[in-house]
Amino acid sequence: MTNSLADIEEAEVILVIGSNTTENHPVFGMKLRRLARRKGTRIIVADPRKIDLTEDAFLYLPIKPGTDIALINGMMNVILREGLHDEDFIAEHTEGFDEFRKVVEKYTPEYVAEITGVSSSDIEKAARLYGSAQRASIIYCMGITQHTKGTNNVKSLANLALLCGNIGKPGTGINPLRGQNNVQGACDMGGLPATYPGYQQVANDEIRKKFEDAWGVKLSGKVGLTVVEMGDAALSGDVKAFYVMGENPILSDPNLHHLEEALQKLEFLVVQDIFFTDTCKYAHAVLPAAAYAEKDGTFTNTERRVQRVRRALNPPGEARDDWWILCEVARRMGYEMSYKNSEEIFEELRKLTPQYAGITYKRIETVGIQWPCPTEDHPGTPILHVGKIARGKGLFTPIEYKPPVEQPDEEYTFILTTGRNYYHYHTGTMTRQCMVCNFYVPEPYLEMNPDDARELGLNDGDAVKVCSRRGEIELKVKLSSRMKRGEVFSTFHFSEARVNLLTGSELDPISKIPEFKVTAVKVVKP
Repeated sequence: MTNSLADIEEAEVILVIGSNTTENHPVFGMKLRRLARRKGTRIIVADPRKIDLTEDAFLYLPIKPGTDIALINGMMNVILREGLHDEDFIAEHTEGFDEFRKVVEKYTPEYVAEITGVSSSDIEKAARLYGSAQRASIIYCMGITQHTKGTNNVKSLANLALLCGNIGKPGTGINPLRGQNNVQGACDMGGLPATYPGYQQVANDEIRKKFEDAWGVKLSGKVGLTVVEMGDAALSGDVKAFYVMGENPILSDPNLHHLEEALQKLEFLVVQDIFFTDTCKYAHAVLPAAAYAEKDGTFTNTERRVQRVRRALNPPGEARDDWWILCEVARRMGYEMSYKNSEEIFEELRKLTPQYAGITYKRIETVGIQWPCPTEDHPGTPILHVGKIARGKGLFTPIEYKPPVEQPDEEYTFILTTGRNYYHYHTGTMTRQCMVCNFYVPEPYLEMNPDDARELGLNDGDAVKVCSRRGEIELKVKLSSRMKRGEVFSTFHFSEARVNLLTGSELDPISKIPEFKVTAVKVVKP
């Protein structure tokens, strides 16, 4: 996030796009509801489903799945036409504006309405709300990123923020809500195929030497593979082994028949987790790990805040801290990786990672600090880009709309979009162990518009078969006015109906994220 969770209070307008906030981030979602109800903050919700937050929204934009770029371009077209953009900010702090403007000019509200299904009047209303506000914030989540054009979706939102000068001050910014509690921290620590900790590039000779000197080893400068690419490499025989930590790809990855074949072809699969997941069934070795309340360390949350985690319970049985397990594996493979505790690891981290350099365990004893924090007397950085864009100038990117890879046709008449619900989390590794969560949502379901169900002769609770070009599953229909005609929704929490058997493995060319949010399917009686 460019901004802090707390300074959302300063926003006059909040654009929530591709985020079912009240279900996926319920604490922050309730904060948004409170702002709308008590403070009169105007919330714009753009989402294919009529999510709960629409009850408190000033404006709801029922966008067709995968048409976000067209919608954002349409809003910017109106902002430019009506002179609502921040000319002084653009002149002083940005570059590439003229090329960007040429692309946006053709995205009139009428043209965009045909693409998105949102009325031209609502597109204009959303543009005026955002463009007229002194402070407007953008909130997004995986409904924006999980597309073959997810990177361009994010760049489009950056264009919108730059256009109105909504960067570098409270109540503004471009603010992704991370999908899990330490996703930000995992990325910060180098859990990406092209970077060391702190987003330092593995291909940079000078940076690589710094880590070689610290670790006493020779390191490769070759960029690694992303999750889906690893499956492809396993099938081709280029990758022989996987080490899976805290992940359950046999439910969360796309095109699961493809992944199953890849896992079965591996010579060696290690899974390190707190429960025996579905992926463990394919493993040659399973290493039991300690859960969050059973270990010491730090988490870095969605607003870049580095926070202490303290052991409250001892790990059960043979479960151990993740870092301890990794050290033992490394040692038995011939590399003496030895640390006394998590604080010693953190001390090494901050010496090698500029934005963490000023953070110590002592400083975050009671309250976390937001990076970048370059020195021990630095207070941390609640808001990025204050006074000056970090790269020097904010870059406008001309972006054309392109439709999703899959479109409905005569055989596959529906668009399936996937997500989560309030009671279950990701692949259910933890929540499906919980009696209360299972009581409220005990089984998978397919949300469908009642009119579509009537045409197919379906009633609420009927079993159906959902088929795509890659696979099929069976589950029950849940009639829902949340859904527009021609669109259906399901979660990916349940091993009984693995929704990702249906989704495709086409990737965003830059981020390599699959298009989970748009899959062409047919719905039939079993």
